[in-house]
Amino acid sequence: MNNSIEILERLIAFPTVSRDSNLDLVGYVAGLLESEGISLQLIHSADGHKANLFATIGPADAPGVMLSGHTDVVPVDGQDWTLPAFALTERGGMLYGRGAADMKGFIACALAAALKASKMALKTPLHLALSYDEELGCIGVRSLVETLAAAPHKPALCIVGEPTSMQVATGHKGKIGARAFCRGREGHSALAPLALNAIHLGCDFVAALRAEQDRLAREGARDGDYDIPYTTVHVGRMNAGVALNIVPNLCQIDFEIRNIAADDAEAILRRLRAEADRIAAAAKDKAPEAAIDIEVFNTYPGLDTPVNAQAVAFVKSLTGANGTIKVAFGTEGGLFSRDVGTPTVVCGPGSMAQGHKPDEFVSVEQMRRCDDMLGKLLERLAAGLG
Repeated sequence: MNNSIEILERLIAFPTVSRDSNLDLVGYVAGLLESEGISLQLIHSADGHKANLFATIGPADAPGVMLSGHTDVVPVDGQDWTLPAFALTERGGMLYGRGAADMKGFIACALAAALKASKMALKTPLHLALSYDEELGCIGVRSLVETLAAAPHKPALCIVGEPTSMQVATGHKGKIGARAFCRGREGHSALAPLALNAIHLGCDFVAALRAEQDRLAREGARDGDYDIPYTTVHVGRMNAGVALNIVPNLCQIDFEIRNIAADDAEAILRRLRAEADRIAAAAKDKAPEAAIDIEVFNTYPGLDTPVNAQAVAFVKSLTGANGTIKVAFGTEGGLFSRDVGTPTVVCGPGSMAQGHKPDEFVSVEQMRRCDDMLGKLLERLAAGLG
Protein backbone atom coordinates (compact mmCIF):
# COMPACT_ATOMS: atom_id res chain seq x y z
CA MET A 1 0.00 0.00 0.00
CA ASN A 2 2.20 2.85 -1.27
CA ASN A 3 -0.34 4.89 -3.21
CA SER A 4 -0.86 8.25 -1.52
CA ILE A 5 -4.66 8.08 -1.65
CA GLU A 6 -4.67 4.57 -0.17
CA ILE A 7 -2.40 5.81 2.61
CA LEU A 8 -4.66 8.83 3.15
CA GLU A 9 -7.59 6.48 3.65
CA ARG A 10 -5.71 4.78 6.49
CA LEU A 11 -4.58 8.06 8.03
CA ILE A 12 -8.06 9.61 8.13
CA ALA A 13 -9.38 6.49 9.88
CA PHE A 14 -7.27 7.41 12.92
CA PRO A 15 -9.28 10.02 14.92
CA THR A 16 -6.20 11.97 16.03
CA VAL A 17 -8.01 14.95 17.55
CA SER A 18 -5.47 16.95 19.56
CA ARG A 19 -7.11 16.06 22.89
CA ASP A 20 -6.52 12.36 22.17
CA SER A 21 -3.48 10.16 21.54
CA ASN A 22 -1.82 9.89 18.13
CA LEU A 23 0.05 6.68 18.96
CA ASP A 24 -2.13 4.41 16.81
CA LEU A 25 -1.40 6.54 13.76
CA VAL A 26 2.30 6.80 14.63
CA GLY A 27 2.43 3.04 15.09
CA TYR A 28 0.91 2.52 11.65
CA VAL A 29 3.40 4.93 10.06
CA ALA A 30 6.34 3.35 11.90
CA GLY A 31 5.30 -0.12 10.76
CA LEU A 32 4.92 1.08 7.16
CA LEU A 33 8.40 2.63 7.15
CA GLU A 34 10.17 -0.12 9.07
CA SER A 35 8.77 -2.74 6.69
CA GLU A 36 10.91 -1.07 4.01
CA GLY A 37 13.99 -0.88 6.23
CA ILE A 38 13.65 2.84 6.97
CA SER A 39 15.27 3.93 10.23
CA LEU A 40 13.20 6.17 12.50
CA GLN A 41 13.06 7.72 15.93
CA LEU A 42 10.04 8.29 18.18
CA ILE A 43 10.07 11.21 20.63
CA HIS A 44 7.28 10.70 23.16
CA SER A 45 5.43 13.33 25.14
CA ALA A 46 6.10 13.54 28.88
CA ASP A 47 3.00 11.46 29.65
CA GLY A 48 3.79 8.91 26.94
CA HIS A 49 0.41 9.32 25.23
CA LYS A 50 1.69 11.02 22.07
CA ALA A 51 4.82 11.00 19.95
CA ASN A 52 6.72 12.80 17.23
CA LEU A 53 8.32 10.68 14.52
CA PHE A 54 11.52 11.43 12.63
CA ALA A 55 12.75 9.18 9.82
CA THR A 56 15.68 9.32 7.42
CA ILE A 57 16.02 7.63 4.03
CA GLY A 58 19.46 7.71 2.46
CA PRO A 59 22.83 8.66 3.96
CA ALA A 60 22.60 9.62 7.63
CA ASP A 61 25.81 11.65 7.66
CA ALA A 62 24.72 14.54 5.46
CA PRO A 63 22.12 17.35 5.54
CA GLY A 64 18.94 16.45 3.71
CA VAL A 65 15.50 17.72 2.77
CA MET A 66 12.83 17.39 5.46
CA LEU A 67 9.12 16.93 4.80
CA SER A 68 7.15 18.12 7.83
CA GLY A 69 3.56 17.55 8.86
CA HIS A 70 1.40 17.41 11.99
CA THR A 71 -0.68 14.34 12.77
CA ASP A 72 -3.34 15.98 14.94
CA VAL A 73 -6.65 17.34 13.69
CA VAL A 74 -9.30 19.65 15.13
CA PRO A 75 -12.50 18.24 16.67
CA VAL A 76 -15.68 17.55 14.74
CA ASP A 77 -17.93 18.16 17.76
CA GLY A 78 -20.92 20.35 16.93
CA GLN A 79 -20.18 20.35 13.21
CA ASP A 80 -22.81 19.31 10.68
CA TRP A 81 -20.97 16.63 8.67
CA THR A 82 -22.93 14.99 5.86
CA LEU A 83 -20.21 12.37 5.35
CA PRO A 84 -18.29 10.23 7.86
CA ALA A 85 -15.61 12.41 9.43
CA PHE A 86 -13.13 9.61 10.10
CA ALA A 87 -13.55 7.57 6.95
CA LEU A 88 -12.35 8.60 3.50
CA THR A 89 -15.12 9.30 0.99
CA GLU A 90 -14.21 9.92 -2.66
CA ARG A 91 -16.85 11.84 -4.59
CA GLY A 92 -16.59 13.97 -7.72
CA GLY A 93 -12.81 14.13 -7.64
CA MET A 94 -12.76 15.17 -3.97
CA LEU A 95 -11.46 13.20 -0.99
CA TYR A 96 -13.50 13.94 2.14
CA GLY A 97 -12.60 13.38 5.79
CA ARG A 98 -11.27 15.20 8.83
CA GLY A 99 -7.67 16.15 8.15
CA ALA A 100 -7.87 15.56 4.40
CA ALA A 101 -6.63 19.10 3.76
CA ASP A 102 -5.11 19.95 7.16
CA MET A 103 -2.88 18.04 6.73
CA LYS A 104 -3.03 14.30 6.28
CA GLY A 105 -3.16 14.71 2.51
CA PHE A 106 0.43 15.93 2.51
CA ILE A 107 1.52 13.31 5.04
CA ALA A 108 0.10 10.60 2.78
CA CYS A 109 2.06 11.96 -0.18
CA ALA A 110 5.20 12.23 1.95
CA LEU A 111 4.85 8.63 3.13
CA ALA A 112 4.35 7.42 -0.43
CA ALA A 113 7.49 9.33 -1.42
CA ALA A 114 9.43 7.86 1.52
CA LEU A 115 8.48 4.31 0.51
CA LYS A 116 9.56 5.02 -3.05
CA ALA A 117 12.79 6.59 -1.81
CA SER A 118 13.62 3.45 0.20
CA LYS A 119 14.11 1.63 -3.11
CA MET A 120 16.38 4.33 -4.55
CA ALA A 121 20.04 5.13 -4.01
CA LEU A 122 19.74 8.65 -2.67
CA LYS A 123 22.92 10.71 -2.53
CA THR A 124 21.16 13.37 -0.42
CA PRO A 125 18.90 12.10 2.38
CA LEU A 126 15.15 12.57 2.69
CA HIS A 127 13.81 13.23 6.19
CA LEU A 128 10.24 12.82 7.39
CA ALA A 129 9.11 14.75 10.49
CA LEU A 130 5.65 14.13 11.97
CA SER A 131 4.48 16.01 15.06
CA TYR A 132 1.55 16.21 17.48
CA ASP A 133 -0.44 19.05 19.08
CA GLU A 134 0.21 21.56 16.30
CA GLU A 135 -3.43 22.60 16.48
CA LEU A 136 -2.91 23.61 20.12
CA GLY A 137 -0.23 26.14 19.21
CA CYS A 138 2.73 24.21 17.75
CA ILE A 139 3.33 22.57 21.14
CA GLY A 140 4.31 18.96 20.45
CA VAL A 141 6.95 19.68 17.84
CA ARG A 142 9.17 21.52 20.35
CA SER A 143 10.91 18.34 21.54
CA LEU A 144 11.60 17.37 17.93
CA VAL A 145 12.97 20.84 17.25
CA GLU A 146 15.32 20.48 20.23
CA THR A 147 16.51 17.11 18.92
CA LEU A 148 17.18 18.51 15.45
CA ALA A 149 18.92 21.60 16.82
CA ALA A 150 21.38 19.35 18.68
CA ALA A 151 21.97 16.96 15.78
CA PRO A 152 25.35 16.95 14.03
CA HIS A 153 23.67 17.27 10.62
CA LYS A 154 20.65 19.57 10.47
CA PRO A 155 18.23 19.46 7.53
CA ALA A 156 19.34 21.75 4.72
CA LEU A 157 15.75 22.50 3.71
CA CYS A 158 12.30 21.97 5.21
CA ILE A 159 9.00 21.78 3.33
CA VAL A 160 6.05 22.15 5.69
CA GLY A 161 3.12 20.62 3.85
CA GLU A 162 0.27 22.74 5.19
CA PRO A 163 -2.39 23.32 2.51
CA THR A 164 -1.37 26.11 0.11
CA SER A 165 -3.00 24.76 -3.08
CA MET A 166 0.57 23.73 -3.98
CA GLN A 167 1.74 27.35 -4.06
CA VAL A 168 5.09 28.11 -2.46
CA ALA A 169 4.60 30.15 0.73
CA THR A 170 7.57 31.93 2.26
CA GLY A 171 5.97 33.40 5.36
CA HIS A 172 3.29 33.60 8.01
CA LYS A 173 2.70 35.78 11.04
CA GLY A 174 3.94 35.00 14.52
CA LYS A 175 1.55 34.62 17.44
CA ILE A 176 1.28 35.38 21.14
CA GLY A 177 -1.68 33.89 23.00
CA ALA A 178 -2.32 35.56 26.36
CA ARG A 179 -4.85 35.69 29.19
CA ALA A 180 -5.72 38.79 31.21
CA PHE A 181 -6.95 38.30 34.79
CA CYS A 182 -9.00 41.36 35.72
CA ARG A 183 -9.47 41.44 39.50
CA GLY A 184 -12.12 43.54 41.25
CA ARG A 185 -14.11 43.30 44.51
CA GLU A 186 -17.20 41.15 44.88
CA GLY A 187 -20.41 42.36 46.45
CA HIS A 188 -24.20 42.15 46.42
CA SER A 189 -25.64 43.53 43.19
CA ALA A 190 -28.05 45.68 45.21
CA LEU A 191 -24.96 47.51 46.50
CA ALA A 192 -23.03 47.33 43.23
CA PRO A 193 -21.57 50.86 43.45
CA LEU A 194 -19.75 49.82 46.63
CA ALA A 195 -18.01 46.91 44.86
CA LEU A 196 -15.69 46.87 41.85
CA ASN A 197 -17.07 44.93 38.91
CA ALA A 198 -14.29 42.90 37.30
CA ILE A 199 -16.29 42.76 34.06
CA HIS A 200 -16.11 46.56 33.89
CA LEU A 201 -12.32 46.32 34.22
CA GLY A 202 -12.36 43.67 31.52
CA CYS A 203 -14.41 45.86 29.19
CA ASP A 204 -11.99 48.72 29.72
CA PHE A 205 -9.11 46.40 28.85
CA VAL A 206 -10.93 45.15 25.74
CA ALA A 207 -11.30 48.79 24.71
CA ALA A 208 -7.52 49.14 25.09
CA LEU A 209 -7.01 46.06 22.90
CA ARG A 210 -9.29 47.55 20.25
CA ALA A 211 -7.46 50.87 20.42
CA GLU A 212 -4.15 49.07 19.86
CA GLN A 213 -5.64 47.23 16.89
CA ASP A 214 -6.87 50.53 15.44
CA ARG A 215 -3.38 52.01 15.89
CA LEU A 216 -1.74 49.07 14.15
CA ALA A 217 -4.22 49.23 11.28
CA ARG A 218 -3.68 52.98 10.94
CA GLU A 219 0.03 53.41 11.67
CA GLY A 220 1.63 49.96 11.88
CA ALA A 221 4.03 48.27 9.50
CA ARG A 222 2.65 46.76 6.31
CA ASP A 223 3.29 43.54 4.38
CA GLY A 224 1.17 43.44 1.24
CA ASP A 225 1.71 39.70 0.76
CA TYR A 226 -0.89 39.04 3.48
CA ASP A 227 -4.67 39.31 3.09
CA ILE A 228 -4.59 41.39 6.28
CA PRO A 229 -1.37 43.34 5.69
CA TYR A 230 -0.79 44.45 9.28
CA THR A 231 -0.46 42.96 12.76
CA THR A 232 -3.76 42.02 14.39
CA VAL A 233 -5.00 41.97 17.98
CA HIS A 234 -8.00 39.72 18.63
CA VAL A 235 -10.18 38.94 21.67
CA GLY A 236 -11.43 35.35 21.62
CA ARG A 237 -13.00 34.73 25.03
CA MET A 238 -14.32 36.56 28.09
CA ASN A 239 -15.28 34.55 31.14
CA ALA A 240 -16.73 36.08 34.33
CA GLY A 241 -19.54 35.99 36.83
CA VAL A 242 -21.30 33.40 38.98
CA ALA A 243 -24.83 34.80 39.43
CA LEU A 244 -26.70 37.92 38.39
CA ASN A 245 -26.97 39.19 41.94
CA ILE A 246 -23.23 38.96 42.65
CA VAL A 247 -20.77 41.61 41.47
CA PRO A 248 -17.94 39.49 40.00
CA ASN A 249 -14.44 39.81 41.36
CA LEU A 250 -12.69 38.12 38.43
CA CYS A 251 -12.93 38.44 34.67
CA GLN A 252 -10.66 36.43 32.37
CA ILE A 253 -10.00 37.57 28.81
CA ASP A 254 -8.16 35.48 26.21
CA PHE A 255 -6.55 37.49 23.44
CA GLU A 256 -3.89 37.09 20.77
CA ILE A 257 -1.38 39.10 18.79
CA ARG A 258 -0.54 37.92 15.26
CA ASN A 259 2.40 39.97 14.08
CA ILE A 260 4.05 40.50 10.74
CA ALA A 261 7.84 40.26 10.73
CA ALA A 262 8.34 44.03 10.78
CA ASP A 263 6.48 44.39 14.09
CA ASP A 264 7.85 43.43 17.51
CA ALA A 265 5.11 41.41 19.21
CA GLU A 266 6.80 41.73 22.60
CA ALA A 267 6.78 45.53 22.28
CA ILE A 268 3.05 45.42 21.52
CA LEU A 269 2.51 43.21 24.56
CA ARG A 270 4.47 45.67 26.72
CA ARG A 271 2.18 48.49 25.58
CA LEU A 272 -0.86 46.40 26.47
CA ARG A 273 0.58 45.59 29.89
CA ALA A 274 1.10 49.31 30.48
CA GLU A 275 -2.52 49.99 29.53
CA ALA A 276 -3.66 47.22 31.87
CA ASP A 277 -1.69 48.78 34.72
CA ARG A 278 -3.17 52.22 33.96
CA ILE A 279 -6.73 50.87 34.01
CA ALA A 280 -6.15 49.01 37.26
CA ALA A 281 -4.45 52.00 38.91
CA ALA A 282 -7.48 54.19 38.17
CA ALA A 283 -9.68 51.69 40.04
CA LYS A 284 -7.52 51.32 43.14
CA ASP A 285 -9.18 54.26 44.90
CA LYS A 286 -12.36 52.17 45.05
CA ALA A 287 -10.67 48.80 45.59
CA PRO A 288 -6.95 48.64 46.43
CA GLU A 289 -6.89 45.02 45.25
CA ALA A 290 -7.80 46.06 41.68
CA ALA A 291 -5.38 44.56 39.17
CA ILE A 292 -5.08 43.33 35.60
CA ASP A 293 -2.43 40.62 35.30
CA ILE A 294 -1.44 39.22 31.91
CA GLU A 295 -0.03 35.73 31.40
CA VAL A 296 1.26 34.39 28.06
CA PHE A 297 0.17 30.77 27.55
CA ASN A 298 1.38 30.17 24.00
CA THR A 299 3.70 31.73 21.48
CA TYR A 300 5.37 30.74 18.24
CA PRO A 301 7.52 32.70 15.80
CA GLY A 302 6.52 33.83 12.36
CA LEU A 303 8.18 32.64 9.19
CA ASP A 304 9.80 35.10 6.81
CA THR A 305 12.04 33.27 4.35
CA PRO A 306 13.50 35.67 1.77
CA VAL A 307 11.86 35.18 -1.61
CA ASN A 308 15.28 35.13 -3.26
CA ALA A 309 16.60 32.38 -0.96
CA GLN A 310 18.06 29.28 -2.58
CA ALA A 311 15.53 27.13 -0.72
CA VAL A 312 12.66 29.03 -2.31
CA ALA A 313 14.13 28.73 -5.78
CA PHE A 314 14.64 25.00 -5.23
CA VAL A 315 11.03 24.31 -4.21
CA LYS A 316 9.71 26.54 -7.01
CA SER A 317 11.71 24.42 -9.44
CA LEU A 318 9.88 21.34 -8.14
CA THR A 319 6.40 22.85 -8.47
CA GLY A 320 6.90 24.99 -11.57
CA ALA A 321 5.73 28.05 -9.65
CA ASN A 322 6.67 31.53 -10.83
CA GLY A 323 5.80 33.44 -7.68
CA THR A 324 5.35 33.01 -3.93
CA ILE A 325 2.68 33.76 -1.35
CA LYS A 326 2.36 34.22 2.40
CA VAL A 327 -0.33 32.46 4.43
CA ALA A 328 -2.63 33.80 7.13
CA PHE A 329 -2.38 30.74 9.39
CA GLY A 330 0.55 29.74 11.58
CA THR A 331 2.76 26.70 11.06
CA GLU A 332 5.67 24.91 12.69
CA GLY A 333 7.91 26.38 10.00
CA GLY A 334 8.92 29.38 12.10
CA LEU A 335 10.34 27.05 14.76
CA PHE A 336 12.35 25.04 12.23
CA SER A 337 13.68 28.25 10.74
CA ARG A 338 14.48 30.09 13.99
CA ASP A 339 15.52 27.29 16.35
CA VAL A 340 17.06 24.74 13.98
CA GLY A 341 18.37 27.20 11.43
CA THR A 342 16.81 25.30 8.52
CA PRO A 343 15.52 27.34 5.55
CA THR A 344 11.81 26.60 5.38
CA VAL A 345 8.91 27.03 2.98
CA VAL A 346 5.27 25.97 3.20
CA CYS A 347 3.78 24.02 0.31
CA GLY A 348 1.11 21.36 0.34
CA PRO A 349 -2.08 20.06 -1.30
CA GLY A 350 -5.52 21.48 -0.61
CA SER A 351 -6.75 24.79 0.72
CA MET A 352 -7.05 25.97 4.31
CA ALA A 353 -10.43 27.35 3.24
CA GLN A 354 -11.57 23.74 3.69
CA GLY A 355 -9.73 23.16 6.94
CA HIS A 356 -11.52 23.02 10.31
CA LYS A 357 -14.91 22.78 8.56
CA PRO A 358 -17.46 19.98 8.16
CA ASP A 359 -16.99 17.86 5.04
CA GLU A 360 -13.32 18.87 4.82
CA PHE A 361 -11.72 17.73 1.56
CA VAL A 362 -8.68 17.71 -0.65
CA SER A 363 -8.97 17.14 -4.39
CA VAL A 364 -7.47 14.19 -6.22
CA GLU A 365 -5.81 16.71 -8.54
CA GLN A 366 -4.07 18.43 -5.62
CA MET A 367 -2.82 15.07 -4.35
CA ARG A 368 -1.48 14.27 -7.83
CA ARG A 369 0.34 17.59 -7.98
CA CYS A 370 1.92 16.94 -4.60
CA ASP A 371 2.97 13.45 -5.68
CA ASP A 372 4.55 14.99 -8.79
CA MET A 373 6.45 17.57 -6.71
CA LEU A 374 7.82 14.94 -4.38
CA GLY A 375 8.69 12.67 -7.30
CA LYS A 376 10.83 15.45 -8.74
CA LEU A 377 12.37 15.97 -5.32
CA LEU A 378 13.43 12.30 -5.19
CA GLU A 379 15.07 12.62 -8.60
CA ARG A 380 17.07 15.60 -7.33
CA LEU A 381 18.04 13.78 -4.14
CA ALA A 382 19.16 10.75 -6.13
CA ALA A 383 21.38 13.05 -8.18
CA GLY A 384 22.75 14.66 -5.03
CA LEU A 385 21.20 18.06 -5.76
CA GLY A 386 19.30 18.49 -2.46
